Amino acid sequence: MIGRMSASAFLGLRTAQFHVGDLAAARTWYAQALGIEPYFDQPFYVGFNLGGFELGLIPGGPARGTAGTLFVYWGVEDIDAAHARLVAIGAVADGPIDDVGHGIRKATVLDPFGNALGIIENPHFTAT
Repeated sequence: MIGRMSASAFLGLRTAQFHVGDLAAARTWYAQALGIEPYFDQPFYVGFNLGGFELGLIPGGPARGTAGTLFVYWGVEDIDAAHARLVAIGAVADGPIDDVGHGIRKATVLDPFGNALGIIENPHFTAT
């Protein structure tokens, strides 16, 4: 018999990890894109703390669109400014900024390493 999990077993999103071909270049680009230095920086993994959530970079691995690819949206306060800034530093827009209703807007860019980076402006969500 499989044991029952308590309601607190899952605590919410903690980490999204991107596989990158050039970890040093990805570390530099993401430090610029996020405006912070990583809290964990090793040859096998780079981790950025974003408001209590983690963006991790792992060398090698699957390319976008293959099995096992993870996709998440990261919250931003001003999606127009965030989108423009990411494109200005080398990301490629992957479609327009979409208004999905109720003041929620989302967009995706492709980072220079082939990963889809989702951003979302959601005035109804606050991290606790």
